[in-house]
Amino acid sequence: MAKRAWPALALLATTAGCSFAPAYHPPVTPAVTAFKEAGPWQPATPADTAARGDWWGVFRDPTLDALERKIATDNPTYAGALARYDAARGYLGQSRAALLPQLGADASITRNRQSDNRPLRGANQPDVYSADTVEASLGYELDLWGRVRNTVAAGKAEVQASGDDLAAIRLSLQAELANDFMALRGYDRQAVLLTQTVDAFAKADHLIARRFQAGIVSGIETSRSGAQLAEARAQLADVAGARALTEHAIASLVGTPASNFTIAPVATDFDVPAVPLGLPATLIERRPDVAAAERRVAAANAGIGVAKAAFFPAIRLGASGGFQNTGLPGLFSAPNEIWSIGPSAVLTLFDGGRRRAELAVARARWASAGADYRATVLTAFQQVEDNLALLHHLGDEAAAQDEAVRQAAMTERLSLNRYSKGAVTYLEVFTAQTTALQARRAALDLDTRRLQASIRLIRALGGGWPSSNVFANRKTPVTPVQGQ
Repeated sequence: MAKRAWPALALLATTAGCSFAPAYHPPVTPAVTAFKEAGPWQPATPADTAARGDWWGVFRDPTLDALERKIATDNPTYAGALARYDAARGYLGQSRAALLPQLGADASITRNRQSDNRPLRGANQPDVYSADTVEASLGYELDLWGRVRNTVAAGKAEVQASGDDLAAIRLSLQAELANDFMALRGYDRQAVLLTQTVDAFAKADHLIARRFQAGIVSGIETSRSGAQLAEARAQLADVAGARALTEHAIASLVGTPASNFTIAPVATDFDVPAVPLGLPATLIERRPDVAAAERRVAAANAGIGVAKAAFFPAIRLGASGGFQNTGLPGLFSAPNEIWSIGPSAVLTLFDGGRRRAELAVARARWASAGADYRATVLTAFQQVEDNLALLHHLGDEAAAQDEAVRQAAMTERLSLNRYSKGAVTYLEVFTAQTTALQARRAALDLDTRRLQASIRLIRALGGGWPSSNVFANRKTPVTPVQGQ
């Protein structure tokens, strides 16, 4: 019997290798030849796994460096994503186990009693007997239709997608931290400006009060001066409150209770990194969320093969062998040998349409994953264009705002000179000082917004660009490409 079984098993083994999964092709996305808001787009090789390094190093701030490194060790959101990635790897290991034979062993030593009134009772059958068995078994599913291989392929793609999700979460958290840090330092600069303004207004208010006591000015000027000083103090308190909330947000990002976390105020004047003109548009493919979406399309494609394989019989090779006796003495002798070998097949003939429904679900998942991939790509292009446009136009706005600061400062100086000579009332000084303060605060706010736009651009590009980072003058707008 065994001699007849082996040729059949060999034939089945040689026919293994069929797969019903469709040939995989990534979804087609609209072709883009150039960024509208930047330089011409250069061909490049997709590199979603390329090392991005510490991209925040372009800002050259040791405090930011130390905080960013805590994302991978202390942030709970990142820790949860890492656990999901480990789980995906575990599921893949479970799927891969089906590619190998399953070995088992069984041993039992029992004492048994049969019923006196059992059916088909024989005259020479004892009511009480022993049954001792030692047996080993081998089983292997012939993957004729690719069910196991497609399951493994889907699991492998899911692991890659989970790894890309992990990278996307890490990049998102890093960018959020850098964005908050720039806002924090912006508040520090605002606080320095307002502190200096409060000191200057306090001196002016004291001087006007003395002039009022001397009968030189009216009470209107003293009240106006006092109101101006109070307003500046209110703005300083508002900035302090906003800074505190931002500091608390940073504390949560680095996994520290806000009550135990403090960043010393420093009025840092950061440079805005210059975006290289002619930025290759294919750097979009470095984005981990785009890579994750593409891997999920591949997983869904393999899932179709798994669903189709269910329409065909599952064929399994099995073999077992061992020894069985009514007692331990002589158990391992030749007469007590037992064995079994041969294939088995299982095919569902009627299931009420369940398998067809599962195939429809698999195809729908593939279509959904493809649509999600295209949407992710379109969003990626939009985010790059958005932040390139912001960098361009905020640069122009910053240049204009700097001119407004210069003119407002000149007006402030002239009005103070004229007031000290008695040529104008304090209303003119009040107006000039208020305008100058607003212009200076707007300039500082623009600086922060430009820094945050550059961070969002780095995030949109998947963590930076592969070129030496040079710095633009903080007051110089990014020059658009000719012809745009």
